[in-house]
Amino acid sequence: MSRELFRFKGGVHPPDHKAESNGRPIHAAPVPRQLVIPLRQHIGNPAKPAVNVGDRVLKGQLIGEADGTISAAVHASSSGTVAAIEPRTLPHASGLPDLCIMIDTDGRDEWIARVPLDYHNLPPAELRMKLRDRGLAGLGGAVFPSAAKLDPGARGACPMLILNGGECEPWITCDDVLMRHRADDILRGATVMRDLLGSTEILVGIEDNKPEAIAAMRTAAAKLDYAVEVVPVPAIYPGGGAKQMIETLTGKQVPTGKLSTDIGIQVFNVGTAYALARAVFHGEPMVSRLVTVTGHVLRPQNFEVLIGTPMHALIELAGERDGATGVLMGGPMMGVPMPLALPHGFQPAAGRRPFAGYAEVPVVKATNCILVQSRDLFPPPPPVLPCIRCTRCADACPVELQPQDLYRFVKAGDFGRAQEYHLFDCIECGCCSYVCPSHIPLVDYYRYGKSEIWAREREKRAADLARERHEFREFRLEREKQEKAEKLAAKAAAKRAELAAEAPAATAEGSDADAKKALIAAALARAQAKKAQTPPKNVEDLSAEQRREIEEIEARRAKIRELARKPLESESE
Repeated sequence: MSRELFRFKGGVHPPDHKAESNGRPIHAAPVPRQLVIPLRQHIGNPAKPAVNVGDRVLKGQLIGEADGTISAAVHASSSGTVAAIEPRTLPHASGLPDLCIMIDTDGRDEWIARVPLDYHNLPPAELRMKLRDRGLAGLGGAVFPSAAKLDPGARGACPMLILNGGECEPWITCDDVLMRHRADDILRGATVMRDLLGSTEILVGIEDNKPEAIAAMRTAAAKLDYAVEVVPVPAIYPGGGAKQMIETLTGKQVPTGKLSTDIGIQVFNVGTAYALARAVFHGEPMVSRLVTVTGHVLRPQNFEVLIGTPMHALIELAGERDGATGVLMGGPMMGVPMPLALPHGFQPAAGRRPFAGYAEVPVVKATNCILVQSRDLFPPPPPVLPCIRCTRCADACPVELQPQDLYRFVKAGDFGRAQEYHLFDCIECGCCSYVCPSHIPLVDYYRYGKSEIWAREREKRAADLARERHEFREFRLEREKQEKAEKLAAKAAAKRAELAAEAPAATAEGSDADAKKALIAAALARAQAKKAQTPPKNVEDLSAEQRREIEEIEARRAKIRELARKPLESESE
């Protein structure tokens, strides 16, 4: 009995262009002379360098340590010497640099000692940390650290596990070819996922335009001692998205602002399951992946590529052609344009024009496809026309948004209204731009709106932090002022108590001024009494003249003291 399938709203049917690259077997790309391995290849905190310039490293050796739970380690993709640790351009639309580790390879491709994981006898938390330290990250595009996704959380179990083999994006075939040739290892990885998540139901969703992959996965599933259901799903873009795959297979929708685990479902790409199997059963960290090289090349195909390999090396391997206009990482719907630059030291052959779209950036864990563009395959977009409010974009949106309203709000800078219309539910699939008769690059506007909102939230957080610091400083100063006043008050009270003890009459009258005067008078009296009690020294052998001088001095002092007392006496009357 076949499973009942459901239909998510929207979606489009662009030409798939799969046949260009899925008919050839997997080829291993050669080891390049230098690997450029970024420390930021996943969502979350980038890895921290664990080697120094000049160190010799082996293939699979840890060169970047994971920094926190939402992070993943980075490893040397081949043996060689660390040549530099410095910023290099990353495969990102911004073209901005980030910290990378450059390894000059030695051609030996020498592995570290590979130790499989005894996952049956490891506590789940320890196993997840070992997977984090072996660099496991999602290969479906989001590159979220797999260790975090394999935690069932407070629920204790995730009843349903879905392996996503949809691969709906045009031109990309790496998952298709992987399932055809390595189905057994994919399901071995699913076994580990099942144990960590406590799943009781495992589904493998594959678009029905991949009959060879469906057959291979069903053959592998039949060998298992537990049930795995391989389900063909309709080929429609973006049916391979995680939320769309969940809705197609189960009819359930992931609520806004929630995760799939909140409804008891977790989704992993088939490439992630394969990488997990290599890590657990073969002791291999994630140092390579399958990459589709297609488009304007002579031999479109899939390569097993070491992480850090320059993209231009793969383009040359697939057969460089004149007339290239650019390079996308990914497919035409959600792909990211690569920075265009000539590699260091590149010298074109005499009389030959260098490749216009030479991409120097390296292959990373998120690189599923290198799509070389040309004017024939990807002609320049027509001029942008005003929105005619036809609502075709709303009909095509798989998330049931109102793209035309989001476009209007973002264009006007009304980001608050854009958020009210669920801008952040947009998965940037490009369906709205694909069907727009006015050729408006709607997704570009949504990305801009999201970035502006994030920037303003960062500014708000910084302002809130500054205000909190200012308020705490004011509170601290007020507290110190209050404490000082309390200390002065306590000191004044002690003084008053002392005055009351030494001048009871003045204290009885309740006058601070009288108490002060009484204290002064008492102090003078004590001084005089002390002085009177103290006999003068060295007066035994004085002459009559010296005695007379002393008496005159004492008389003047007595007169001065008398004059000094008179104001006090007059004030007291």
